Amino acid sequence: MSSSEDGVDVTERIPLAEPSIGGNAATYLQECLETNFVSSVGPFVTRFEREFAAVVGARFAVACASGTAAIHLALLALDVGMGDDVLVSTLTFVASVNPIAYVGAAPVVVDSETATYNLDPALVVNELERRARLGLRQPAAIEVVHLVGHPADIAPIIEAGSRHGVPVIEDASEALGATWTAGPYAGRHVGTLGRAGVFSFNGNKLITTGGGGMLITDDEALARRARHLSTQARLPGLAYDHDDVGYNYRLTNIAAALGVAQLEELPRLLDARRAMAARYDDALSGLPMLAAPKAPWADPSYWLYTCRLDPSRTAVTRDALIAGLARLGIEARPIWTPIHETRLYADAARLGGEVASAIAATACSLPSSASLTPALQERVINRLGELLLG
Repeated sequence: MSSSEDGVDVTERIPLAEPSIGGNAATYLQECLETNFVSSVGPFVTRFEREFAAVVGARFAVACASGTAAIHLALLALDVGMGDDVLVSTLTFVASVNPIAYVGAAPVVVDSETATYNLDPALVVNELERRARLGLRQPAAIEVVHLVGHPADIAPIIEAGSRHGVPVIEDASEALGATWTAGPYAGRHVGTLGRAGVFSFNGNKLITTGGGGMLITDDEALARRARHLSTQARLPGLAYDHDDVGYNYRLTNIAAALGVAQLEELPRLLDARRAMAARYDDALSGLPMLAAPKAPWADPSYWLYTCRLDPSRTAVTRDALIAGLARLGIEARPIWTPIHETRLYADAARLGGEVASAIAATACSLPSSASLTPALQERVINRLGELLLG
């Protein structure tokens, strides 16, 4: 017989992030089955693109098979290729970087700043100015990652990129719903400031299509090029003729139907994530050895509530904390391994890396599902206190 605390079954496993699927999902999926529109040809694909673009405030959207595919298409549409450099955050999931290798370019990984864990804009600006001063070739693109739902400090990067002719791609895969609240881009949604923005709808994201992604842009030619490449670069007409090496990157109608239903639920899902974050923030005020990133100029979406242990305030390590929570049926995860610490990209050029390495050694993500009830979250908070305070 399982024990309980405050009416909560303490044997119930609490996952890190699970999907919350409801609303019209079943209705829209049934419509796909009844009409036989199940592949990438179907009305829900264009509907999802149109409605997603409207939600985030972009002119165009291209539905893709994954967020990784969307980054790949953005790089291709910007003519990034062999011999080019691309500046990219080092503290990110490897899918942000692999498409750079797909096109034959070289990643130059950029260190983090401590306030938000995102890439340090000063390092980006200084690198562009250094190259200009020395007459060196500029990077072909800058890929800004909005990590775990928190907007990056992007204004200096946009300005420097514009001044030096370097386009910006925003990897907003983890940050749907996040906005800037102050500064020149107050009220703008992540993904809408660069030449292209990218989102992911993987199973654990804020909204999900099971797997899928979206490329957004205000550049009509870029959107047209990305959409063309996503459908094997097939030319119009009955004949199977192609004018470029294309890719099978178009989202299916079934996945898009789920996306439309999830998009309708987005306000509810964001409200739940932000309420969850507020409860954690309040709890962490009593645990001074833990702190979460939050800048006063941003409204994060809290895909994953991520916090960092202060080694000067506790002898408990990040890995010991995660292991202790796991023994109690609570899933927590370390933040991403910095790209420069992976075997795959250990030799990549980099700008710093020490800050990202320090964050990666001490930061972890706590259960963050929209379905996380206050009672279950209280269990997480209580267990955190026990593990950290003894």
